[in-house]
Amino acid sequence: MQYKELGQSKIEASVIGLGTWAIGGWMWGGTEKEDSLEAVRASVDQGVNLIDTAPIYGFGLSEEWIGEAIKGIRDKVVLATKCGLIWDRAEGVFHFSSDEYSVNPRASRYQVYKHLAAFSIRTEVERSLRRLQTDYIDLYQTHWQDESTPVEETMSELLKLKQEGKIRAIGVSNATVEQIRQYQDVGPVDSDQELYNMLDRRHDQENLPYCQENNIAFLAYSPLARGLLSGKLTPERQFNAGDGRSMQERFSEENRREAQKMLSALMPLAEKHDITLAQLAAAWTFHQPGCTHVLCGARNSAQAEANAGAGRVRLTPEDLQEIEQTLADFHHLV
Repeated sequence: MQYKELGQSKIEASVIGLGTWAIGGWMWGGTEKEDSLEAVRASVDQGVNLIDTAPIYGFGLSEEWIGEAIKGIRDKVVLATKCGLIWDRAEGVFHFSSDEYSVNPRASRYQVYKHLAAFSIRTEVERSLRRLQTDYIDLYQTHWQDESTPVEETMSELLKLKQEGKIRAIGVSNATVEQIRQYQDVGPVDSDQELYNMLDRRHDQENLPYCQENNIAFLAYSPLARGLLSGKLTPERQFNAGDGRSMQERFSEENRREAQKMLSALMPLAEKHDITLAQLAAAWTFHQPGCTHVLCGARNSAQAEANAGAGRVRLTPEDLQEIEQTLADFHHLV
């Protein structure tokens, strides 16, 4: 496994991290507790020390299970979670409605708001610490940006939490470069977590270069495009009830068929390195300039072990050029 520092925090984190959105079950068609716990422990056994979660993943469930899974091995883990999405009160900026399974505009169970006021962050961090069964969080990130709260207020509170030892490093997520600059006007930003993979590349132009120039770690989430780049999401695949992919154009049968064609073109390169298509996609991601860490989801120990294997892959400039040509041939993919 390769390791890189999270910005200027002095925290060394594995280039392959465990993303735990799916472990919460929400928007993924459910989850199995024992499989999830084993995925976390297998990740750590394989040298993956970066574990990223958030309160919204299963409305607290992901954090609770992560806390249980790392009991006894907390010192081996770089624990990352987030703040800024609340569902217990209507404050801040409305974000979406959801039932217990998935985002649903007609649902009334959960009304989720973006809220990064100081008192709200303070409440959230205490709840996360309880669920995670720890007294500190290594990397604390603002999950989505709240336009109703001044960045100065948000960052000032995060710096207080850092001074108190409740958090060790500060990150942002789903942020523009301009928003990152606003945070930096108040204090140091160690990481930026964004959607990034072979198909979602808008951050090539701004966030990635900015992070590279300013020594900010870039954490790529959804590196397999929610499974589309794994090689296992065939056109025949039937999604479970509550799996949000079933309602998205990206996961239509036609798009999955096109994705399979693209992956078939990449198969010779995967075979050359004796890796899977999923490992190739993850490795390609952290080989991109400015990208330092890749958050791969896993719902069982086998997936966790396979993800860790991507952290040992070294792609040559020729390999990367070959991949770029293939991606250009399938630019029409959603």
